[in-house]
Amino acid sequence: MVLSPVFEGSNHSKSAGVSAPVGLGEARTDYHQPLELPPSKLFGTDGIRGRFGDLLTPALAYQVGRCAGAVLREKAQGPFILGYDSRNSSEVLAIALADGLIAAGAAVWNVGLCPTPVVSHLCHRVKGAGGVMISASHNPPEDNGIKFFGADGSKLSSVCQAAIETALRHNVNHPEGAVFGTDATHIDRADLVEAYIKALQAPLKGRLDLSGLRVVLDLAWGAAAQIGGLVFRELGADVVCLHDQPDGDRINVNCGSTHLLPLQTAVQQANADLGIAFDGDADRAIAVDNKGRIIDGDYILYLWGMALKQQNQLPKNLIVSTVMANLGFERAWQQQGGTLLRTAVGDQYVHAEMMQQGAMLGGEQSGHIICRHYGISGDGLQTALHLAALVKQSGMSLADLRDQSFQTYPQLLRNVRAEDRDRRLHWQENEALQRAIANAEADMGDQGRVLVRASGTEPVIRVMVEAANANLTEHWTATLAEAVQAYLKA
Repeated sequence: MVLSPVFEGSNHSKSAGVSAPVGLGEARTDYHQPLELPPSKLFGTDGIRGRFGDLLTPALAYQVGRCAGAVLREKAQGPFILGYDSRNSSEVLAIALADGLIAAGAAVWNVGLCPTPVVSHLCHRVKGAGGVMISASHNPPEDNGIKFFGADGSKLSSVCQAAIETALRHNVNHPEGAVFGTDATHIDRADLVEAYIKALQAPLKGRLDLSGLRVVLDLAWGAAAQIGGLVFRELGADVVCLHDQPDGDRINVNCGSTHLLPLQTAVQQANADLGIAFDGDADRAIAVDNKGRIIDGDYILYLWGMALKQQNQLPKNLIVSTVMANLGFERAWQQQGGTLLRTAVGDQYVHAEMMQQGAMLGGEQSGHIICRHYGISGDGLQTALHLAALVKQSGMSLADLRDQSFQTYPQLLRNVRAEDRDRRLHWQENEALQRAIANAEADMGDQGRVLVRASGTEPVIRVMVEAANANLTEHWTATLAEAVQAYLKA
């Protein structure tokens, strides 16, 4: 395998970095204990996710790694890139999963603590067998997850995920022995995070100076805590950082992209030009303008889309988003001569549609943004840098850019807790709930829409209602949330 100069030029010594597979010996006996898997599928919209010690255990991680190694090495050879976020459980799951990959005969390059986009970027550059990130993204500290990437750096397709799960269920109570081959090694490659940082800055460095721009970053005690401020400062920005140390007890707790009040307060207090909050693994970003107002993924897609459109870099003036995208965004983009295509929720679905349509920009309201001019996956730091660049280049405030974009339709999202996994995933089979949804849709007509779905990343059923009339939105959100609760209690 031939590596690009950025990898050859690192100060890493392969002979010094190669070690015996981590966790071998007595610990491997624990990995071989039978597992009790739920009858519903393990892979959700963003890999496998659950509470550590419940669904997610080192034994499961080992078995998943072993099966993934066997499935993916049939498609491509080379190393697996492994990274993890700052959760207390992340490193132990990473070790177990690495042991599973090694048992399948794979080489593992362990990058260590890093944002999820680092794994995606390195997969694309190395052209190995694939990658895996241990993270539960925006979930609370007690949760964790396993996300796989293909050899090209994109999220693993549902077909490949299904193949891994089939292998896991077939072999879970009859685990095979280790198959250590000549490639079965575990190598520390933390040095490769620097390669990602350089690639992130390269499109802007030399042609854009962020000096004079004050930016507040909420790093959520997570995976980008050690590099977020650095990335911006090296491009000249005046940076204020919040929650900028890795902390497994506090990751995402009352901070980050799902808890914006600390960021809004800090932007006002620092008289900053904008603020940007990341989730625990930094693959999403939500911004706050200089007035403290939220700039979500819909606004970011519109503003970035307009900039690319003006540069003739947006084929067919097409943006790909999801069913969650606000109607106000869609109709405003149509007025600009653009087209918005919607997919199911999940950046893997957005990416797949982008590839099929030849689209260069897509993403989610939640802040997962993919711009294929610069990367292959959702990347919060990339999104943040380019949003800051848009503000600097426009000579306008982010608040003014927002005001000139569009007005959102009133949209409410209610999360109804649903701990029973099977019941959560089969809600569509309930007739009473389906009737309630039909009544809401009939009442609102073309003035609103309803979306009820089981989350693929959290133990909740999400109820979203959007309408031109705020009263309709509030009424039907409450009514449908009650219908979901009644179903769960029945």
